[in-house]
Amino acid sequence: MARPIVGIISNQHLINDQYPAHAGGTMNSEAIARVSDCIPLLIPADPTLVSVAELMETCDGFLLTGGRPNVHPAEYGEDATEAHGAFDRARDAITLPLVRACVERGQPFLGICRGYQEVAVAMGSTLHPEIRDIPGRMNHRMPPDGTMEEKFALRHVVRFTQDGRFHRLMGAQEVMTNTLHGQGVMQAGKRFVIDGRAPDDTPEAAYIADAPGFTLSVQWHPEWDAANDPVSRPLFTAFGDAVRAWATGQRSPQLASV
Repeated sequence: MARPIVGIISNQHLINDQYPAHAGGTMNSEAIARVSDCIPLLIPADPTLVSVAELMETCDGFLLTGGRPNVHPAEYGEDATEAHGAFDRARDAITLPLVRACVERGQPFLGICRGYQEVAVAMGSTLHPEIRDIPGRMNHRMPPDGTMEEKFALRHVVRFTQDGRFHRLMGAQEVMTNTLHGQGVMQAGKRFVIDGRAPDDTPEAAYIADAPGFTLSVQWHPEWDAANDPVSRPLFTAFGDAVRAWATGQRSPQLASV
């Protein structure tokens, strides 16, 4: 039997600053193939090329990846400023309705960094353009220098809600994570349940209340060293289990067994 298909949302990219491409990090595909045990399928995030309905019929689940461009603030009722950074309106046009459709249908997705923020905005949350400017907050951005290992190094604790979904999944209430983001959730939407926070109170882990499927999202990057990291591996394993359940028609509630 063929493995189920996970659609990996791509990012706009210029090869050699000239050739336009839809790109996805190799580590995303490796995490899906080797840890979730699914087929990774890179999705061009452009509504002129694919529709939400087509994607949902083609794929069994979705990985909402990180990306340099941020969700456009018009999607949560604010004006764009320089602090909001760059945008990818084509990706917004695919991912936001895709998240809402998956929540309603019960089709599984996993949100990572920008993907976490997409889930938040799709479910009525707002974002702060630069959380390091908030008094008492740390700088969560990627270190500007260093090797990949140094950029993705574990940098802070995330503490989960006691007996919450992430606590049960990880088997621990506190874990160490990397951090490579500038924006963060400011006001959570009604159904966007924050289930883990950094020491400075930045929301780091969430799920959607009353959703019939897997809707976990994290602000950090678990795709880095996913096969070996004790936090990443259970997250991608649980996601793979949910995708297989969807593909075989079981439609099981998210993390019902943990």
